[in-house]
Amino acid sequence: MRTVDISRNWRDADLPEQIIDLLQNCKSLYFPQSREEVLSLAMGGQEGGNFEVAYDVPGHGRVVEATVAKCRNGLAVNYIEPYMRRRDPECSVIGDARPTDKQSYESRFASPFDAVRDETFQWLKDQDLAVFAFILGGFDPRTGHGALLIAPKNAGFFIGGLADLQEMLPPEQVPEGFRVRAAVYVAPPFRHTHFAGKQVVVHNRTEQVHEVFSYNLYPGPSAKKGVYGVLLAIGEDEKWLTLHASTVQVVTPYDNVTTIMHEGASGSGKSEMLEYVHRQEDGRLLLGKNVLTGAERRLVLNQACALWPVTDDMAMCHPEVQDRGGYLRAYDAEQAWFVRLDHIRHYGTDPHLEELTVHPPAPLIFLNLQGMPEATCLIWEHIEDEPGVPCPNPRVILPRRYVPNAVHDTVEVMIRNFGVRTPPCTAEHPTYGIIGYLHILPPALAWLWRLVAPRGHANPSITEGGGLTSEGVGSYWPFATGRIIDHANLLLRQIQQTPKVRYCLTPNQHVGAWRVGFMPEWIAREYLGRRGTAKFPPGKLQPARCNLLGYTLQTMQVEGTILPTWLLRVDEQAEVGTEGYDHGALALREFFLRELRGFLQTGLDTLGQRVVECCMDGGDAADYEALLPSVDSVS
Repeated sequence: MRTVDISRNWRDADLPEQIIDLLQNCKSLYFPQSREEVLSLAMGGQEGGNFEVAYDVPGHGRVVEATVAKCRNGLAVNYIEPYMRRRDPECSVIGDARPTDKQSYESRFASPFDAVRDETFQWLKDQDLAVFAFILGGFDPRTGHGALLIAPKNAGFFIGGLADLQEMLPPEQVPEGFRVRAAVYVAPPFRHTHFAGKQVVVHNRTEQVHEVFSYNLYPGPSAKKGVYGVLLAIGEDEKWLTLHASTVQVVTPYDNVTTIMHEGASGSGKSEMLEYVHRQEDGRLLLGKNVLTGAERRLVLNQACALWPVTDDMAMCHPEVQDRGGYLRAYDAEQAWFVRLDHIRHYGTDPHLEELTVHPPAPLIFLNLQGMPEATCLIWEHIEDEPGVPCPNPRVILPRRYVPNAVHDTVEVMIRNFGVRTPPCTAEHPTYGIIGYLHILPPALAWLWRLVAPRGHANPSITEGGGLTSEGVGSYWPFATGRIIDHANLLLRQIQQTPKVRYCLTPNQHVGAWRVGFMPEWIAREYLGRRGTAKFPPGKLQPARCNLLGYTLQTMQVEGTILPTWLLRVDEQAEVGTEGYDHGALALREFFLRELRGFLQTGLDTLGQRVVECCMDGGDAADYEALLPSVDSVS
């Protein structure tokens, strides 16, 4: 394939007029050649110490947005304001007039976006700029899904984050005919001058380019989820999906391979699905600790399954890779993973991740960790939002090429699990924390869980508080730019077209009165990995007491140990009982009804309408099976 050096010939490249004007008239222009150059840029060219990422902001003086410390194992980035250390769920707005169900810029800020767009370009022209090209989602360059990042040169850590996440193309290796389908523009001072200090990301879908304007330096809403929004917009037009999911191939001690995809809202355990199960000091697994009595239950697991990670957060399911064989085929839409570390609170919690980050093959980018110049940045030393209160969203950007056994190819997904953060539930304080260790869902019910996508209890990834709120269709709705009905239909058709896939549900944090962390999904992974694609025998599954939870297992045995049935069926816990459970089930049902009513509108697929109405009518597992049979149909 012939290439062009855009650092020398960008005037001759097929770039939109707006971008050509910007590059021609900016203060200076820099095209980094390598990752090493980007990391040097992130330190402002300093050999060591701390570098302040600061801007002169009219009316505010010199504003320091973040500091960057050069540690032995990478760069430690810390934001001055605790608010900037995690994603604001309301940050995204739409700047254009194309069809959308999302909030528009004009409705939120009472003026069209055009004027601020022009101001942004003018501000960028006054800056020393850094520019690099990348391929959206790792697509084959010949498909034309190219993109550019244009940012102030001193925002090197942000540039490095996106360069890792989507893989920077060296400027001399841009394929000839490279078409810019999207552009990310970074203008941090506008957060203060235009948006009262809030994170704002504007998606502006023009005829030529999907523009993403990032008015803050936290990479989550723009470098990561902004690019995700672009992929969703392309998929909406072309009728395919990029799922909000981690994917792992689970390899048993007997070399059987089962591919599991884990979906869910932010904080639901996607990154954790790629981690090896956390062990106690004596090697056993802590199944849970009772929040009332302090009692603990443990499990001996001598040999866990091996893990071959595939995707961490964005699983591309492009039609070109589907073979219509019954399973879902997916591959990673990212080249690095934005790994949350809030559960790593001391040395020895996750030896695999600790070794990889303490002694990485190349320097890493850390966020919200206590990094000191020339010291080693340790992933269990989280920066404090205030004295005694650690930041709940420490992160590391981990290039997937550094991850042992990572799969760099398309895989067949056999099981799709959905994760939910759940609060404790007791008879005195009933909540929706009634989900057992593992539930098997009929496909139609699995689709409903993806429509409502509960964000759940104590989410560490976003700025808002707890409570049962929805992250929306497929759990990726906060990042999408189009119409929710279109995505609901795409999700349903995907389920219909992959009839061999099994669907299940796991909680994290609590199972009834038991604090469990992420152990349910780890135990479910071990159990399902050992079972593979075998059907459940007759009588193995029974309907859950709550219709929205599908089926529970009669018994669940892992390596000779049978789990207590009250971890599978929360109504059997003495601290909860049937009355407490039913109160929680009612709260869950009210949440489903509230969220699903909005889908009963013109344009919803006929089958989808019947599934939603089944839920409204209080349908049970057999009713959902009748609408869309499953691999494990018991009716």
